[in-house]
Amino acid sequence: MARSRIVEFEYNNVFGRYLGVSVDFFVKNALWIGLAIGSGIMLLLPAIKRGAGTSVNASDAVLLINRSHAVVLDVRDDAEFAAGHIADAKHIPLAQLPDRLKELTRFKDKPMLVYCESGARAGKAVSLLAKHEFKQVQQLQGGVKAWQDAKLPLVKG
Repeated sequence: MARSRIVEFEYNNVFGRYLGVSVDFFVKNALWIGLAIGSGIMLLLPAIKRGAGTSVNASDAVLLINRSHAVVLDVRDDAEFAAGHIADAKHIPLAQLPDRLKELTRFKDKPMLVYCESGARAGKAVSLLAKHEFKQVQQLQGGVKAWQDAKLPLVKG
């Protein structure tokens, strides 16, 4: 029994010398360490899922449209588009996007702003466009709802 304590002491002493902590710290706090690592992964998961594209808020989207002459792509359904959309937006519903990518190939190297009602469909569209080598694709955070909350105009029809 005395020998195992000596070995344990030497083991902890070696780690304590190099790491500045003992193994007992990790054993006693394994639950908290696991929780911290899990939380970090959960925070990074949306960024990983989003893929190559980034997202911009409504005011940055206005700057992107006005200064960089971004192509605006609306991926909502026909009825949603008719109810109101951003001026000069190209309308391709998300369900049709894979079949209609040829219409957008001339814009592969230009800035592109993709939006939907709240952001979920736009995220899928951004991932699809990034897979097809569109280089400057960005998503409107919060979609049309965020655009309207920022008191920005929509065109009907």
